[in-house]
Order: sequence, then structure tokens, then C-alpha cells
Amino acid sequence: MSLGLGELLVLFVLGAIYFFPSIVGRSKTNFVAIFVLNLFLGWTVLGWVAALVWALTKDKA
Repeated sequence: MSLGLGELLVLFVLGAIYFFPSIVGRSKTNFVAIFVLNLFLGWTVLGWVAALVWALTKDKA
């Protein structure tokens, strides 16, 4: 079983969508926590949205 270019592109796009909250929050001080939440609970809509909201909030001063 080998993946063609189309299948690899689809996997890349789906992975980018799945990890979008982590990509957005990569410059946050608590990036690791956002990534872990996204990794383990991102498959649920609630976990993905929570990670995205957390990634979009401002860091405390």
C-alpha cells in the first residue's frame, strides 16, 4: 500500500486543520499545554475549540 501525492496532500491538510490551535498558539508562554490539550482532546469538538480559544487569548503580563 503506497500513498499517492493526492492522499499525502489530504493528510497534510487534515493534520494542519487538526493542529490549527497549536499552530496559532505556538508563540504563547503555555504552548506546551495548548499542544497537549490539542493532541489528546482535539478529536472532540469541545477540546479543539477549547484549545483554539486558549491559543487566541492574550498572555497575562
